[in-house]
Amino acid sequence: MNTKGAPHSGSMAVLTALQARLGAHKVLRDGAHLESYAWDNTGLYARPDGVVLASTLHDVQTTLALCHAHRVAVTPRTAGTGNVGGALAVEGGIVLSLQRMNRILEINPADRLVVVEPGVVNADLQDQLSAHGLFWPPNPSSSKSCAIGGNLAMCAAGPNAVRYGVVRDWVLGLELVTAEGKVMRTGSRCSKSVTGYDMTRLLVGSEGTLGVITQAILKLTPKPAVQLTMRVVYASVTAAAQAVSAIMAAGVPPSALEFMDSSCLGLLRQAGMAIPAQGAALLLLEVADEVTRVEGEVARLQEILQRYAPLELVVARQAAQAKAVWAARYALSPLLKNLAPKRVNEDVAVPVSRLPELIEGLQRIAERVDLPIVNFGHAGNGNIHVNLLVDPEDSVVMARLPDALDRVFDLVVKLDGTLSGEHGIGYQKRDYLGWELDAENLAMQRRLKALFDPNGILNPGKLFSPKPRATLV
Repeated sequence: MNTKGAPHSGSMAVLTALQARLGAHKVLRDGAHLESYAWDNTGLYARPDGVVLASTLHDVQTTLALCHAHRVAVTPRTAGTGNVGGALAVEGGIVLSLQRMNRILEINPADRLVVVEPGVVNADLQDQLSAHGLFWPPNPSSSKSCAIGGNLAMCAAGPNAVRYGVVRDWVLGLELVTAEGKVMRTGSRCSKSVTGYDMTRLLVGSEGTLGVITQAILKLTPKPAVQLTMRVVYASVTAAAQAVSAIMAAGVPPSALEFMDSSCLGLLRQAGMAIPAQGAALLLLEVADEVTRVEGEVARLQEILQRYAPLELVVARQAAQAKAVWAARYALSPLLKNLAPKRVNEDVAVPVSRLPELIEGLQRIAERVDLPIVNFGHAGNGNIHVNLLVDPEDSVVMARLPDALDRVFDLVVKLDGTLSGEHGIGYQKRDYLGWELDAENLAMQRRLKALFDPNGILNPGKLFSPKPRATLV
């Protein structure tokens, strides 16, 4: 992990050349500015040798061509809201900031598409689309601050994925710059296209290791006319998981289906929220549809939910009621800070039918390693945010963390799950990639990386580990 060491000589030569070609105002080299790009949402620290503030395609091409020629690492970055260290310059070199490339280039209601640059903030895009009665379904919980470039890089979808699918399902085409500084375009403006290999879907979720996205053609869909919210509390995780499985098997799922475990409910009660005392699991559902259909959809879901004997079932039909129901979900992150200074936020996923085994297994791990673990997330996808609560200043506590993570990931893989549903692998999970991918798959991915990035400059230190962690016996 790069810290405050002396900059690499190659970086200095590239930065000097970039100042001459792009202008000194687009190249940051002083320590105070570099500190601003040394952090992300993980709390990890890695200071780059310099930062390029790209505002045009030419800026990106020039930066990558020079870095490729001098074998200098490049870390693409938009808002820096990621949870796996994906936007950190862990091997030094240059951070290529795309925040200034923040234009919405075209909104086309007739073709239901929008063309954007990577620095556009997700919520700002949704606001602009709303005026046309449209929206882009991917909506991470950080939508007010995260940028489209990061959403594409990590395939970060959010609660809407339960009905609408993930980011890959909503991207028609890309413009990107290769490691050598060449422009490549993938996909098309058509909703159906099977010309050649599907490079678009390969590049979405590639975490900036194969190219730097400079434009994206995003697919849109009509915004539902009405949204109703439901809150359901069960006496056991098993009952809640059975309800989720039944809903997902019964037809069109709700537009959001969120889960909170008993630890979450305990925190909410301490904060003064009225949660039934016997409640061990809570589901939040959002039903979005046309006016003529939404009540029928709510009734259908209520019938399914009632089969598993809920302690409470509330339907919020007014905006103020819905806000109060969702307040429980949004209050969790601040409340977790009352338990520990830091949370290690993992976003594993398992088949929905195996949710009870996951939650019960996580409770056993928490007891075994003596660390608090709080779980919530996107139940309809089996995508649970596993929050391990630690104090970075307590060496005894921090010494337990590697074993805890080993056990969490081992459990997930044994349940036919995946290491990440939306955060990506990045730097933090790279040592575990081989736990999920077989040797031939991993070797093929390394060959793809070498083909796209022969000098290994694009976001090095991410995805592939120099020292993979041994699996548990």
